Formats: sequence, C-alpha cells, structure tokens
Amino acid sequence: MKTTFIHDNFLLDNKFAEELYHSYAKNQPIIDYHNHLSPRLIAEDAVFKNLTNVWINGDHYKWRAMRTLGINEKFITGNGSDKDKFLNWAKTVPHTMRNPLYHWTHLELARYFDVYDLLNEKSASKIYEEVSAKVNTPEYSAQNLLRKVNVEYVCTTEDPTDTLEHHQQIAKNKIDIKVGTSFRPDKAILISADGYNSYIDSLGNAAGVSINTYEDLCDALKKRIEFFDKNGCSVCDHGIDQIYFEEFTEGEVKSIFKKKRENQEITSEEALKFQSAILLFLAETYHEFGWVQQYHLGALRNNNARMHRILGPDTGWDSISDYPQAQKLSAFLNALDSKDKLTKTILYNLNPADNEVMATMIGNFNDGSVKGKVQYGSGWWFLDQKDGMIKQLNALSNMGLISCFIGMLTDSRSFLSFPRHEYFRRVLCNLLGDEIKRGELPKDMEWIGNMVANISYHNAKEYFKI
Repeated sequence: MKTTFIHDNFLLDNKFAEELYHSYAKNQPIIDYHNHLSPRLIAEDAVFKNLTNVWINGDHYKWRAMRTLGINEKFITGNGSDKDKFLNWAKTVPHTMRNPLYHWTHLELARYFDVYDLLNEKSASKIYEEVSAKVNTPEYSAQNLLRKVNVEYVCTTEDPTDTLEHHQQIAKNKIDIKVGTSFRPDKAILISADGYNSYIDSLGNAAGVSINTYEDLCDALKKRIEFFDKNGCSVCDHGIDQIYFEEFTEGEVKSIFKKKRENQEITSEEALKFQSAILLFLAETYHEFGWVQQYHLGALRNNNARMHRILGPDTGWDSISDYPQAQKLSAFLNALDSKDKLTKTILYNLNPADNEVMATMIGNFNDGSVKGKVQYGSGWWFLDQKDGMIKQLNALSNMGLISCFIGMLTDSRSFLSFPRHEYFRRVLCNLLGDEIKRGELPKDMEWIGNMVANISYHNAKEYFKI
C-alpha cells in the first residue's frame, strides 16, 4: 500500500518553512565533517550484498530497539540469516514510533531506493527482495550511495596507528567526492584502559620510534600528526567522558608514564594528571598545524559488562552520563587561549542538561579572530533527534549566534545515514518558519533563507576550508 507519510513538506508546518526548505536548504550539498564510515569501502567502491548488509549490520541504534522489543540476539548480531535479521528489524519498526528511527527509516528508504511503503511485517519481504536486488548492483555502490544524496565531503575517523592507505587510494583515484580523515588519539590518552601498553607499542611501530618515556610518546604522536597532515588531515576528534584538567608537573607526568610502561599500578589521580598533560600537548600541537579540534563529551560507555564481554564495544550498551563539564572545560580552553594556542574548536555534549553550559562556554573564547572560532556542535548521538536538535538550536540562538553555526553531521557508520542532514534542515526551517508566521521574525525570506543556506552548507565549507 502506497503512503504519503514521507512527502515534499514532511515536518514543514507552514508556507514560510516550506519556502525556506525548498528554496534555500534542500539542494545544498552535504558536508559531513565527522562520521565513522569505512574508508576501505569508499576506496574499493564496494557493492553491498543485500539490504541487511548495508543498513542493519553495525547499526547499534537499530540493535537497541530490537533488543527492547525482545528480539533474540541471534537475529541482531548473531548467526541468523540476513533476511531473517531484516524481517525482525521490519517487525520492530512500527514499535519505534516517536523514536527518530521511525522517521530515519522511511526517509532512507525513500531517498536511496524510492520506496515509500511503510516498513512493517506485511511489507518486509517485498521490500527486502526489491531493495536487495538494487543494492547488489554498481548503481548502489558505496560511492554512488553518497552521490545519490549530494554528498560533497565526508570526514572519516582513524586511529593514529592507521596507515591511511585507503585515503591514499581515494586521493590517487581522484573521485568527485572529497574524503578526509580525522585523527582520534584517545587510546594514547586513556592510560588506565586495558591493553594500554600494547597499544603504545603499536603506536611506536607506526611512528618508527621506540616509546619508553613520556617524551617518546609525545614525539610519536607528533610524528603521526605530521603523517596525517601530509595526507590531507586537518581535523581531530576526541570521544572522552569529560575534559581532563588537573594540576601536574613535568616530573610527575614522566614518572607516571614510566610506571605504566613498567606495568606498575597507577592511581586514578595519577591517571588524571597524565591525561591532562597529554591532552594539552595534543591541543597545542593541533594549533601548530592549524587543525580543527572536536570534543565529544558525556558518554557513559560499555555499561553492560556481560554483553561487552560477548560483543565488544560499539554494540549498543552506552548511555548519557552526568559528568560535570563546565569548570574543567573552561580551565582547559583558558590554558590554551592564554598561550594563544587555542585552535578552532567544536564542543559536543551528550547530556542535554549541559546545553546551556556549552552554548555559553563557546562565547568565552570567540575572540574575533575567526568567524565562529569556537562552535557548539550539533545534537549528537542520543540528541540527534527532532527534540534534541530544537533544544540545541534554541540554546545556541539564545546565547550565541545561530547564523555562525556549522550545522549537522551524521557521526554514523552507515552509508544510508545521510538523510539525517535533510531531517536537520527540515527541523531548522520549520523552527524559523514558525517564528516568521507568529511575527517573532520578519518576513525577510532572502535574509533568513541565506542564513539557512549558510547553516546547511556554506558555514562548514568556510570553517573547514573545503
């Protein structure tokens, strides 16, 4: 049965919202400056086996919903057939109403595959067979999926030990989609994590140095930053619980690292001092190279120890945490700014209680040197839904300049996630259109429309120098 659920004016409640979206937002290219796509799949221009392979595998948003409904893990991450996994996802979809998954699911089916039927148990088998037949052709390869939704630039996320061979292959092939990488050195920072010393050995091998001292560690990280920079990287990303900023001395940090390399126990206080030191070193190095630094703050990861042992990280056992953020973050940014070593910075919060903290924090360090130098990042992870987007937009509008905002990103591992940009643009246009209708904003469609275009595309293009 055909449905008009996803239609031209989906989420647009009045003529002003419609004009803003259709005239100023809809056709803007997508700049996705932070995601977790596989550069190998892009480089190889991979063709996917079926719809489950491209759409459900690796998507912990879907997995959490399926588990909540009581679906057996066999049909989520287990050894169930790809079709059975899809059928169980389709069974779950009607139960996701009011979760963003319901909107995303139908936007993705419509935008990539021209499927407008509601996905449920009745329509599942037909949709699976029809779409899988499309997916398993070169027309729906990894690169072509990006082209279908007008992606201009994607920035994947790699560890400092990565060879960047796939990014080099992409650059050599000169495809029409710009593909960058971001440098994510969290494993070198989190000194108390399991396997830290073996990771440091791997980092040393990648950098071509033997890491025995703290100075060696800094040298290795800088060598890897230089390597990433030479391969076109200009962005870093950190996914940490909170900013670390404890008082430390150089001697203390050297001693702490030495203890760790000798497999001695270190205290939580020592760990915080070390993490503070290395984070400051990295931030100053990013400034030296003119990079943009990103901090994703506030996740409480791997809460279910039993399932983490079975399935590993990034499989759907994470949540929002309530770490205090303001004081350490302020001290960290201030320490960098005091040395004139604060580079462009984007701050993301996962706890919505921190919205106004982030929206006001950025104003402390926007010094007039660069438009929107310090950014309050878009709604992230649990907050990248309609309500979370609106609250982030309102906090930024109330306490900063929404006109300087660099807009949405997917933060996703899925090649089918890019309609989230459309979703964000529709939410933005409806928010502004509603205020025009109520007389809270003037009916200056050209000015407000250009602001929408900037938030959707031009601000990010300028900020990242794409």
